[in-house]
Amino acid sequence: MTETPSLRLVEITDDNFDAAVKVEVREDQNRFVAPVLYSLAQAYTNRGTAWPRLLMDGDEAVGFLMVKFDPEEEDPDFRAEIWRLNIGEKQQGRGYGRFAVEAAVEEARRRGFGRITVSWVPGEGSPEAFYLGMGFHKTGRVEDGEVIGELLLG
Repeated sequence: MTETPSLRLVEITDDNFDAAVKVEVREDQNRFVAPVLYSLAQAYTNRGTAWPRLLMDGDEAVGFLMVKFDPEEEDPDFRAEIWRLNIGEKQQGRGYGRFAVEAAVEEARRRGFGRITVSWVPGEGSPEAFYLGMGFHKTGRVEDGEVIGELLLG
């Protein structure tokens, strides 16, 4: 994947924090993904493993991605895991989610992982079709009511 100058993932800093927390999904999607502010608090308490990034298109914040990278995690389903993907309500359907997932996959490969996982709450309007369309496969495991999908990076 090649980043274009206008579309990129950037670290969350004091300068872009406000833009990050303003990224909000559609109201009907709130039951499927935590708000960015909650995710940033979780990233703070998991500083050694969380990889939070703001998705920018030019000067506009269009999404948020957080991945967990923990090679020491006992459970292989949670060593390299897409924790959150929030694409702003007005920016959905433009390929931003695809770009973010591809960036997560690329970062997992760069770090030497052979697979990456993601989980989703099943139901109408869930991101299941999106992740399956990105090449993820259901593992058959359901954890805390969430379906776990995997993508092998071989």
